[in-house]
Amino acid sequence: MSPKDVKDIVLNIISTVSPDADLSDVKEEEPLRDQLDMDSMDFLDIVMELRKRFKIEVPKEDYPQLATLAGCVSYLLPRFLAVGADATTG
Repeated sequence: MSPKDVKDIVLNIISTVSPDADLSDVKEEEPLRDQLDMDSMDFLDIVMELRKRFKIEVPKEDYPQLATLAGCVSYLLPRFLAVGADATTG
């Protein structure tokens, strides 16, 4: 599992929960909600998909760490490694 794998997983989940989102030019350091016009329900759906597909729990207090794509990678990579997630699952 690499940072690129995590980025691809997050973008795949976003495309599932927000199919109209334009993912062609997502900037890693800008808030995802601003770039992709997502609301709080879309964000919660992303968190739920992480739990459903990969058994990764994200406590509410950690939600701000998932605000950007870079933040998602930094936060999620060690968790994917801890659960032994395979980028091809989900």
